[in-house]
Amino acid sequence: MMLRSLLLMAVAAQAVTPATPIMPPRDPRNWPTPVMDKVAPTLPRLRRGAVLVLSKTNGFRDPDQIAAAKAVLADLIRKQGRDVFETENAAVINPRDLAKFSVIVLNSTSGTIFDDSQRAAFKSWVEHGGGVVLLHGAGGDPQYDWSWYPQTLVGAQFIGHTGRPKQFQQGTIEVVDRTNPATRDLPAKWVRTEEWYSFDRVSTGNDTHILATLDESSYDPFPERVRMGKLHPIIWTRCVGKGRVFFSALGHKAETYSEPLHQKMISGAIRWAARAEGTGC
Repeated sequence: MMLRSLLLMAVAAQAVTPATPIMPPRDPRNWPTPVMDKVAPTLPRLRRGAVLVLSKTNGFRDPDQIAAAKAVLADLIRKQGRDVFETENAAVINPRDLAKFSVIVLNSTSGTIFDDSQRAAFKSWVEHGGGVVLLHGAGGDPQYDWSWYPQTLVGAQFIGHTGRPKQFQQGTIEVVDRTNPATRDLPAKWVRTEEWYSFDRVSTGNDTHILATLDESSYDPFPERVRMGKLHPIIWTRCVGKGRVFFSALGHKAETYSEPLHQKMISGAIRWAARAEGTGC
């Protein structure tokens, strides 16, 4: 009798215990195996004012977007009369090689890509006057194990973006500061389709200048946790030491890099970060 009761209790317990969901495997195209680079690439001869485009991804990766952005960035930089070196090898972040660049573009970099020595070299280079352009995913990790990166370099922590089935929506960007060369040629109201990023706070301090905000009434901030309210910055600049830092949350899809206005913004951001135009820091 006791054995029968125990069996019945076990069956009942199994009936109410929820099954552990089976998650589908991650697509390796979007989630590559993380690699920490130790041997720096060989650099070509570069003229003063060269730009480094780093597209390293140890977290989420959109290969089509990365490839499209690489091509457009190289073209925009060369049209400015600057040399460009594009790599996915983060070991290029060392004092000897960094001295050859005036600007680093982080092209939707993700995950932990720098070791301790590379972090120290990058931080020192920025603080001593280097220019950084952070594009889309370069500020879009849900968490960072290097607090300096979101807190000081970006100035805010990414908390999420519009989700499925409303991940990509048409929305209105309000360009509130058109004195920066990145936003000078943009319309006051810039309507485009995007995966809209949100952050835990409005970036302040470090001479932050908010260049453009997102009108949340122009799209559906879904899920609710990605709603920031009336002030929802989407493009801004900061000073980190003597360095100039530009961040844009735009640019998830590959085709966005063929948009003329998006190209004008990126080109202007590089000129500002290189100190060719604009003020600050």
